[in-house]
Formats: sequence, structure tokens, C-alpha cells
Amino acid sequence: MKNLFRKKTQQVIGLDIGSRFIKAVVLDKTNNKFSVQAYACEPIIGNAFAEREIKDFEAVSTALKKVKASLKFKNKSVAIAVSGSTVLNKIVFMQQGLSDYELEGQIELEADSLIPYPLEEVYIDFEELEESVNTSNKVEVLLSAVHKDIVDRRITLLGEVGYEAKIVDIESYSLAAAVSQFYPSDEDSNLCCLSIGASYLQLCAVKHGKVIYTKDHSFGMDSLIQDLVLLYNEERSHIENQLQSNSLPDNWKLESYPIFLANLQQHINRALQVYVSASGAKRPEKLLICGGICHIASIANDLSSELGIQVELFNPFANMTIPETLQNSNFNDFAPQLAIAAGLASRSFSPWHI
Repeated sequence: MKNLFRKKTQQVIGLDIGSRFIKAVVLDKTNNKFSVQAYACEPIIGNAFAEREIKDFEAVSTALKKVKASLKFKNKSVAIAVSGSTVLNKIVFMQQGLSDYELEGQIELEADSLIPYPLEEVYIDFEELEESVNTSNKVEVLLSAVHKDIVDRRITLLGEVGYEAKIVDIESYSLAAAVSQFYPSDEDSNLCCLSIGASYLQLCAVKHGKVIYTKDHSFGMDSLIQDLVLLYNEERSHIENQLQSNSLPDNWKLESYPIFLANLQQHINRALQVYVSASGAKRPEKLLICGGICHIASIANDLSSELGIQVELFNPFANMTIPETLQNSNFNDFAPQLAIAAGLASRSFSPWHI
């Protein structure tokens, strides 16, 4: 994607630019043991995004500056991720033994027929996955494309605050990277994780460290926040702060939460049905959840009851070394909301290409 990837490794800040918050994580790794060096989270004031596209540059820039000041980290290299309707992923089949240069030429030919935009308007990237089980002498290659405007606007904003984008990833794949890296599992079954943010449910499935499925669905915390704004006749930012600090009046659990929980359960069931149909896998017996939904302390237990499966909050830092300054804060409570940022930060320890 825009030649942002290089054949080297260097420490990067994992920067998750959401529609309501910007979250950042810095990781270190010594002898296969991860540790957290720093993290930051700052709200984006107002409605800065529309369908994942930045509309209010000043609001996002202000939040980025606050994140940078909070991190106090000298390295300016960052890994970011994109998502939305203009981000496309396709599995294509290529002959074995092709070099990256040869693959790039073949990919461009495939992309012209698969991508519903002129090629000059998109950035294209690819990753060779594994030998195809169903097609002899072929390998599976993940083709990713995103509209240039989505990437360029973020790169411009990052440059204005002194950051440099070294990696541009896909949000759902960053989430999957966090799961495969930081949630060890020897099970042969697929491990499913759902990130629930302001406006999207992002479902990914991982098996033996490999991504086997990802898909975004339109539904999120905005539904609950809007109801609470009407219920209490308060500004959105005030409601969000109260929800984060668990200081809302108790009646919201009786007035707004049951409707939201029922709608959320329906959307999750639908997402799981699509996953089962598309992958041929069994319905998962356990589901990891992360993202802004984890502000709600009871959400894992509530969803377990509604869905009839085990639901667990995904803390990507559970097996990491945590600085004492963070141990004395609310970092562990906030950790499930940093999964995508952690997945992006993990790119520091593996080479990237093109």
C-alpha cells in the first residue's frame, strides 16, 4: 500500500484511529517476552468521521497531538489501520514459485477485474498465504485494496503532528494479529474475536496463528449512546465520559440497556451465522470480545447469557510485563479496548514487505 512496507523490523507505535477515540500502544520484546512501554487514549471531540472517512481534520489532529504528548515516546514511526466500505480483501490463486516482483505484475492484472474502482484511485497490497488445498500448483494470495483518499488523509494528519506512517494495515487483520500473538491457544478449533466499537462489529477467526476469516458489520455503541443522550438530555461527550467512568444513574440499565443488549445479540448472531456459512466452520463455543463495548462491566456475562456461549473479555496484555506506573492505574480495565492498537504495535517484531 503506497510502498509503505519495507523488508526490515523497527519499533513502531500501534495507533488505532477510531471514529470516537485514538488509542496508542508501544510494546517491547525481549527473549520472546512482550512488555508494555506506554499507552495513550484520547477522545475525538464531535462527529469527526462519516462512514470511516475523516471530515473534521482539526478534531482528529487535536486528539493526535494529545496522544503524542501523553506517550512521551521519541520514535515517530507508527503503524495504522483502515477499514470501511472502500477497503477490499480478496483471496486469489497464483502459480507457485513467483517472486514478489512477478506476483506484483500478476496481482495488478487480477485487481483490474476484481476491484470496483479505477486502479489509479487505490493502493494495492498482497500477501502470499499458503499452498492451495483445492487447486494444484497454486498458492493462495490475499489481495487488499483501499481507496487512496482514506490512506492519504491519515498520512497527512500524521505528518502534521510529526508522525510517519511506516505500516498501513487492515483493522480486522490487526485484531487477528493481536489474537494470534497474545491469546495462546493449542486448540484445533477456530478462535473467534469480536471488536465492538462505535459503529462496527468486526469479527475475525484465527486458527493456529493464521487468519481464516474477517468481516465488518454495521452496528455498535452509537446505538446505546444515542438512546442515553435522549434519556438524560445530556451532551454526547458527557454521556460517553459517564459510561467510561461507570457514573451513569442506575436507571439506564433498566431503560436503555435491555433494548441495546437485545439488538447487539441479534447482530452478533447474524455475524456468526454469516461466518459459519462462509467458512463451513462450526458455531464457536467461545467468543472473545474487545473494543469500546468493554466500558460496560457486565457485558461478557450478559452476552454469555443471551448467546448461550462462553464470552470472554480479550486482554492482549494479560501475559505481558506491565510497568508499575500502569499497574497502579486502570490500565487492566481499559486493556480490552486496546486490542487493535496492540495488534498494530506487534508489527514491530515481524518484517513487512513491498
